Amino acid sequence: MKVSREVKTGVIAVLIIILFIWGYSFLKDKSLTSKSRYFYAEYETVEGLAINSPVTINGLKVGKISNITFHNLRKGILVAEMEIDDDVQFSKNSIAQIYSPDFISGKSLRVKIVYDGDEIAKSGDTLNGEISSGIFGMINEQIGPLQTMVEHFIQHSDSVMQNVNRLLNPENQKNINESLESLNATLVKFKGLSYKADHLLSANNEKIDSIMSNANVSMLKISHLTDSLEKANLSATVLKLQNTLDGFNRLLDSVENGQGTIGLLMKDEALYNNLEGASKELEALLKDMKEHPKRFVHFSLFGKKEKPYEEEAAVQLKQ
Repeated sequence: MKVSREVKTGVIAVLIIILFIWGYSFLKDKSLTSKSRYFYAEYETVEGLAINSPVTINGLKVGKISNITFHNLRKGILVAEMEIDDDVQFSKNSIAQIYSPDFISGKSLRVKIVYDGDEIAKSGDTLNGEISSGIFGMINEQIGPLQTMVEHFIQHSDSVMQNVNRLLNPENQKNINESLESLNATLVKFKGLSYKADHLLSANNEKIDSIMSNANVSMLKISHLTDSLEKANLSATVLKLQNTLDGFNRLLDSVENGQGTIGLLMKDEALYNNLEGASKELEALLKDMKEHPKRFVHFSLFGKKEKPYEEEAAVQLKQ
């Protein structure tokens, strides 16, 4: 069977059309054999998200943004249409988040999948829309408190500088200069004194060494003396001395209380008077014996009578 030229031309034209459609789909990153799913998310602003921006799940590209339009009923709300080729399953409570993957590329959309046991998302469902603060947002969040701290620091610094300016008025500057001059003079004097002390120590180095040697010898002698006192049983000696003092104190107490001979002599006034009278009479007797020894010693070979006792002698004795 012979095929006509017109049939061949028609078949070739159909094949060219099919190849053209397939190539166009390939260039648009759309497979003719895959079954895509479409999901939606609503935003007040899309932050530069554009059609054909990639859609990722856990960093893996699973689709693209196929369309962005305004909401038919809600004014000012944008609806982003996501075309997802992957058949990954996730909950309808998952979040469609717009974010910036880096500084160079534009905005992308990632699906933060949720496995909460709720109903699985189906093609045509609307996911929860969210906008990530991105790198610049994180930087702004970090810089915000730092900016506040810097502003407070600048304010405090300004207050400090004002106080410093008030402090450093001409009169105070003059006082500070005078104080610095006095301090400088004091340091000069101290330097000279230090030099003299150093010179004095250098000149008397041998004497100082001798003094230190003598001090060491003295300390050694004191150490030997301490050892000798320890060996001499100083505690026993002190104990004996304490016992002796206790006995002497008891003796003084007995004398004070009139006990014993010494106590009686000190406390008995009559005995003291009798002893004093007897002492006076003995003194008078001895005096009379010295002045008139013949009255007391009489010797006679011829038996001469003894002279009678005269009152004068008795009176003298009584006196």
